[in-house]
Amino acid sequence: MDEKRNVTKAAGQISIATTGSRILGFVRDILLARIFGATDKTDAFFIAFRIPNLFRELFAEGSMSAAFIPVFTETLTKEGRDDAKKLASAVLAFMICALSVICLLGIIFAPYVVSAIAPGFIKSPDKFSLTVKLTKIMFPFLFFISIAALAKGVLNSLRSFFIPALAPIFLNLAIITSALFFAHKFEVPLVAIGLAVSVGGALQVAIQIPALMRKRFIVWPVFSFAHPGLKKILRLLLPAVVGMGVAQINIFISTIFVSYLSGGSATYLYYAMRLVHLPIGIFGVAMATAVLPSLSEHAAKGDNKTLRDTFSFSLRLLFFITLPAMAGLMALSEPIIHVLLQRGEFTALATTETAYALMFYSSGLWAFVGTRIVASTFYSFQDTKTPVKIAALSVLTNIIFSFLLMGPLRPGGLAFANAIASAVNFVVLFYLLRKRLGSVDGSNIVRSFIKAFTASAAMGIMGFFVLKMCAWNDQSVIFEKAGVLASVIALCIGIYILIMHLMKSEELRYLINMRKRKG
Repeated sequence: MDEKRNVTKAAGQISIATTGSRILGFVRDILLARIFGATDKTDAFFIAFRIPNLFRELFAEGSMSAAFIPVFTETLTKEGRDDAKKLASAVLAFMICALSVICLLGIIFAPYVVSAIAPGFIKSPDKFSLTVKLTKIMFPFLFFISIAALAKGVLNSLRSFFIPALAPIFLNLAIITSALFFAHKFEVPLVAIGLAVSVGGALQVAIQIPALMRKRFIVWPVFSFAHPGLKKILRLLLPAVVGMGVAQINIFISTIFVSYLSGGSATYLYYAMRLVHLPIGIFGVAMATAVLPSLSEHAAKGDNKTLRDTFSFSLRLLFFITLPAMAGLMALSEPIIHVLLQRGEFTALATTETAYALMFYSSGLWAFVGTRIVASTFYSFQDTKTPVKIAALSVLTNIIFSFLLMGPLRPGGLAFANAIASAVNFVVLFYLLRKRLGSVDGSNIVRSFIKAFTASAAMGIMGFFVLKMCAWNDQSVIFEKAGVLASVIALCIGIYILIMHLMKSEELRYLINMRKRKG
């Protein structure tokens, strides 16, 4: 099986599992919106939830994989399975010690953590107090999700992708179960949801143990902190946290700014971000996860030609899939929010404000996903310093534009600043990667991007006007509106595929041929 097919198949498996998780995540969000609406209390919960979510993105989908997989793959390729087990055991022992200390400190100093990420809450004592309480309850999630990330790194390096990608489902199941059956028993119902977050983290570790057993790769902590592989991973880890996590750092900055806006703003921004993270998780994270072990193996062997081909193909395929998703989210933002969230305590005003933020967030989708692939290519060379240098520029860009745009555009301005910063991050990283490799098949990438962008724009414009003609704002029941929205989305997909076919898209042809071979 050729390398492109390997990567595409792995990305497909991850996408399927991630789609299930993200759909369940939206069920969770719909349920929380219906029960709790958009208030000061939900602002407190979502700000507190931002902390474990930040670490989930950084560790489970970011730096842990970026630092661990290249070194682990190199050890597995050059030294064999037994040495790779010794490395994983040393890493596990170190993580248990370090994470225990970090979580304890996080709980003790939770008031200072909340003051740092949401300084605007200090003027509202009840809101601040609830945020601190929820932060303490959810901090243990960091411990569990980091151990789960290590298990995921081992399984991905052994080319097992489906179960690790499925694990986040159990976080959503824990929250949904708590919301339905336990929240009403608490004086502050959102406390039950916070407890469910930590339980969900523990479940994500447990679900991966059988997969490790099948691979005969169960490891126990061995306190060998002098292990050279562990030292190499630690040298890579801190820059990887900043470099791979720049998108989360920018969201973190948005959290600080949004705490100064009117009540409900943090909730609008949260739900908009959740929708944008659907295609990021299904496609961007899936492709980056699938391609990193392959890139790391080629880098370890010194096979730069195959590495360049794999990078170019992965990026072109990713743009082919995510650009229409970006156009669809921008063109249909309000109908999507209306169908998904507008019920119970989630009002029409909340729908309008969330859709407004979603439109701006979506404009950066291509950069959010593209950066993951470019950064993964640097990490395959065990270079985490270059991405972190560019991350500093991206963060500065986000701060400047957040300050400039939050006044006139409110939460939408913070979302747009995030999109601009991500675009800067991608463009500069891509340029530096081209300088490093000499060639990255740039002409094909640009040509493919233009085709997908043109088809996506045409698709989005047509979808917007078709939905306008459907009398969307009448008093139809939600199920009828959902049917209309689904039909328009299906029409948009058909239009996009037709236009790409007429433009002779290589990516479309490859997917069709792969499907035929599978059949």
